[in-house]
Amino acid sequence: MTASLLGRIDDRSARVVIIGQGYVGLPVAMRASELGFPVLGFEVDARRVTALREGRSFVEDVSAERLGAALARGYEVSDAIDDLAGFDIAIISVPTPLREGVPDLSFVETATRALAQAIKPGALVVLESTTYPGTTEELVRPILEESGLTAGTDFMLGYSPERIDPGNPTWTFENTPKVVSGIDAGSCRAAEAFYGVLVDKVVPVGTPAEAELVKLLENTFRHVNIALVNELAMFAEDLGVDIWSAIDAASSKPFGYMRFTPGPGVGGHCLPVDPSYLSWRVRRQSGHAFRFVELANDVNEHMPDYVASRVTALLNRHERAVKGTKILLLGMAYKAGTSDWRESPSLKVAERLDALGAELTACDPYIPEIQQAGLPCRFVKFSPAALEACDLAILLVDHSAFDPEVICRHAPLVFDTKGTLRGQLRDGETL
Repeated sequence: MTASLLGRIDDRSARVVIIGQGYVGLPVAMRASELGFPVLGFEVDARRVTALREGRSFVEDVSAERLGAALARGYEVSDAIDDLAGFDIAIISVPTPLREGVPDLSFVETATRALAQAIKPGALVVLESTTYPGTTEELVRPILEESGLTAGTDFMLGYSPERIDPGNPTWTFENTPKVVSGIDAGSCRAAEAFYGVLVDKVVPVGTPAEAELVKLLENTFRHVNIALVNELAMFAEDLGVDIWSAIDAASSKPFGYMRFTPGPGVGGHCLPVDPSYLSWRVRRQSGHAFRFVELANDVNEHMPDYVASRVTALLNRHERAVKGTKILLLGMAYKAGTSDWRESPSLKVAERLDALGAELTACDPYIPEIQQAGLPCRFVKFSPAALEACDLAILLVDHSAFDPEVICRHAPLVFDTKGTLRGQLRDGETL
């Protein structure tokens, strides 16, 4: 079984299906297509299907030119379950959100049931969606086996955590090491062979549960350390200490320290969500609280409130109330260089200031107009005129398109949550 699939991987004849054509699935589909595999991107969002078929990319890591080339090679996009039939390799790359603090695996379950209708002997299924340890064996495997086939005997099954960092020009899908696993040796060998073609380095681990924990460990590490510097930023303000200067000095240490910086909160599809998956699993499995995660959640979730309170205090010192003040929010994505605004702290800051009566506008050159309609602010283009028209500009995301000199010269008052404008502000404050 494994040998047959390995042969089709070697000669690039293995038919690859990637369920989910978003920030994670689309780059994987492009890479597989570029290497000669016949690729079907399965996507339930009809607008995305139409956009992709027309060569319009909504993911900044995939240019229109790259998408167009893939379409010319035969890359297909579909929302029809019947088109999944005959796959050799299927990658599940769908969202795994939280619903009232509880993991929501409904997208994974739906994708797996669709594959169960199409799976054939000798196929490989790999889950990439971030989830808690045990999901591949406890949820995905039983659903696939409803097909009448047995995992490890009739088909192969594994888990490989996604490590896509949207907007990162240095570490891409291709040169970021890929952790892979399988429910048995044959499954792991098949997953290692497939991803070994797609990326520069593959890191196999013993079980899917270990691979599932890898992703949660990586993001919990970041989540906890960001919470640490966020809380330090609040205390440093009370103590009259420049937190940014302290971070810069600490970063000069060549060992035993890793630089993290404060900001308006955490966002995206990973940091606000993944550690809570681990915390939920630990509490359910052992009955104990994962205190580091819960404390980090508390700190990071309250950063938008802290930003709103600092803005209120800044305006008070200028004898202004928040109500009626024209505030321009610079950056609505969850981080620099991406259009992804899922769980963005900028949205929460906007909600706080809107509730206080501020007149809000927003600027984010990375978010396409089709996505702006879902956001709570009227969008304007970044320009001297937009800055001069506001009473206060709040830098929430340090996009490279936001020229610090232009902001400092034209905005009458600035609150900088990212430390980008330190030493340049004409009037304003830094977090």
